[in-house]
Amino acid sequence: MSKRNKIIYWIATIWLSLGMVSTAIVQLIPMEEEAEKMKVLGYPSYFLTILGVWKLLGVVAVLVPKFPVLKEWAYAGFFFAMTGAAISHMVMSDPMGVFPSLLLLLLTIVSWYFRPAARKIVTLSHN
Repeated sequence: MSKRNKIIYWIATIWLSLGMVSTAIVQLIPMEEEAEKMKVLGYPSYFLTILGVWKLLGVVAVLVPKFPVLKEWAYAGFFFAMTGAAISHMVMSDPMGVFPSLLLLLLTIVSWYFRPAARKIVTLSHN
């Protein structure tokens, strides 16, 4: 892996992790404003707790060495959560909610794409 790709990977991964942790904390702290946002989007307030816990676990999975299958699941979870969030905000005509979701989605894709070989699932080719 080139030095350039390592730098891209770590910058994207650190920003992704910071974004997921910060939004998870907001979701886990019982705030009326967040519960109201979820209600407007059509989701129950307990969904905040589920998302917050999943995001924190996903960040741990992405950052710790080894466990490539777990990393794939974490990246997939981030992808589904952020596309779901972006679509939910678009449907509800909430452009201010779309941008953060799309930014975290972009960071998810960049981090996944540039991850080092040691963080990928090894497959055997049968020639």
